[in-house]
Amino acid sequence: MKFLRNFLDDLHPHFAKGGKLTKLYPLYEAIDTFLYSPGHVTTGATHVRDGLDQKRLMITVGVALGPCVFMALYNTGYQANLAMAEMGIAAAPGWRGMVMEILGMGYDSQNFLSNVLHGLLYFAPVFLVCNMVGGAWELLFASTRGHEINEGFLVTGLLFPLTLPATIPLWQVAIAISFGVVIGKEVFGGTGKNFLNPALTARAFVFFAYPAQMSGDAIWTAVDGFSGATPLGLVAADGMDALTTTISWNSAFVGQIQGSMGETSTLACIFGAAFLLYTGVGSWRIMLAVLIGALATSSLLYIIGSETNPMFQMDPSWHLVLGGFAFGLVFMATDPVSASMTETGKWVYGFLIGFMVILIRVINPAFPEGMMLSILFGNVFAPAIDHAVVRAHTKRRMARNA
Repeated sequence: MKFLRNFLDDLHPHFAKGGKLTKLYPLYEAIDTFLYSPGHVTTGATHVRDGLDQKRLMITVGVALGPCVFMALYNTGYQANLAMAEMGIAAAPGWRGMVMEILGMGYDSQNFLSNVLHGLLYFAPVFLVCNMVGGAWELLFASTRGHEINEGFLVTGLLFPLTLPATIPLWQVAIAISFGVVIGKEVFGGTGKNFLNPALTARAFVFFAYPAQMSGDAIWTAVDGFSGATPLGLVAADGMDALTTTISWNSAFVGQIQGSMGETSTLACIFGAAFLLYTGVGSWRIMLAVLIGALATSSLLYIIGSETNPMFQMDPSWHLVLGGFAFGLVFMATDPVSASMTETGKWVYGFLIGFMVILIRVINPAFPEGMMLSILFGNVFAPAIDHAVVRAHTKRRMARNA
C-alpha cells in the first residue's frame, strides 16, 4: 500500500492550489480520504476531539445497512425465481439471462445462491447509476464551491436504491437522485444544511412523477407479465382475509414478501438498529417514539373499526412488519441532519411520524405505504419543534432566575 500512498502524494501538486487540475481537487481529496485517514489532525487542549468523524459515521451507517442490502439481493431474486416457476419461464431475458447462464446458475427459488445472484443483477445497476449520477452532482457542486466532497452522499447512494422496486427504469433512477441531491440538499448549502432527507426527497419525486413505475401490482417482481400486490395494497383492496391467506406474519417479519428491494425485512432492520444503537449513532428516543406513536394510533383505529375501510381491520402488529415502516424508523427518521436535535424534540418528532404513518395508511388507503410522506412531514416540522422546545426551556430558566 506504500506504493499507492506515494502515487497519491505525487499527484497532489497537480490538484492543489495553483496546479493544472485545481478544479478537480474535491475528486482527488475524496479518493484520498476514502482510502486513507486524513493526514492533518488537530492538536492541543483548545480543540474538542471525538473518535467519530463524518467518515466513520457514514461507514457505521453503511455497515448497519448491510443486512438490508443482503435481503435486497436475496428477496429480489427469490421473488423473481418464484414467479418464473409459476409462469413457466425457463430463463431470465436479456443480459441477465446470459450472466446467469455463464455462471451456471438455475432459477430455483430454494437455491440460496441463485436467489442472491439473480437479485444482484437487478440491484447492482440501480445502485451504480444512483452513485455515479449522484456522485457527479456532488463533484460539480464541490468543485464550484471550492470545498471537499462530503461523505454524506455515500449513505444517500445506498439508502435510495433500497427504497426502489426492482423493475424501475434506470433513467428514472438518474433523474430522481439528481432531484434528491440538487433540490433536496445542494440548494440549501450541501451536507448538514438540508432540512429534508435527500434519499426520501428523491423517493418522493419519483413516486409522484412516475407513479406507474412506483405503484401498482406489476412492478414489485422482476418478471415481465407477473402481477403481485404488496401486502399493504392487498389489504387496502381486499381486506385482511386476503392478506392472511396469502402470507404469514413470520414471512413478513423475515422479508420474503413483495415490496421495495431493501425495505421488506423487519428482521434485517432490527439488526441494523441494534448496531446503530450500540455505536451511539442512532437515536433510541426517535426510534422508540415512532414505535409508540404507530402502536398507539393503530390500536385506537383498530378498536374504532370501520365497515367500509378494510385498513381499519389491520392488527397493530401487522403495521410493524409491512411496507417501509421498520426501514424508515431505523434509517430515515433518525437522520441526524433532518431530524429534531433537542432531546425533548426527538420524542415529539418521532411520535409525530408514527402517528402520521398510520393515519395516512388507514384513513387514506390511496397511499397504503405512508412512511415516506410521514418522515418528510416530520422533517418539515423538526425545526419548529426544536424552536418550541428551546423557547420553553428558556422561559423556565428565566422564571427560576426571576
